[in-house]
Amino acid sequence: MLKGLVTAIHVLIALSLIATILLQSGKSAGLSGSIAGGAETFFGGKKKGLDEKLGRLTAFVAIAFAVTSMVLVVWK
Repeated sequence: MLKGLVTAIHVLIALSLIATILLQSGKSAGLSGSIAGGAETFFGGKKKGLDEKLGRLTAFVAIAFAVTSMVLVVWK
């Protein structure tokens, strides 16, 4: 019963980790990045505060994912 609950929490954490990674902005590189970078500065730029918060949230969710992974491995 308890292992099933930890597994369900682990799956939810995995999905939220995927979501937080996909919500982050990319590190624009190359020709397409220079074109997009010019458009971003023209239309208002990136939101630095949101990127920093998403970075912290991603780190927290990744740590939670690692902890639940270790709990599930030890709990064979």
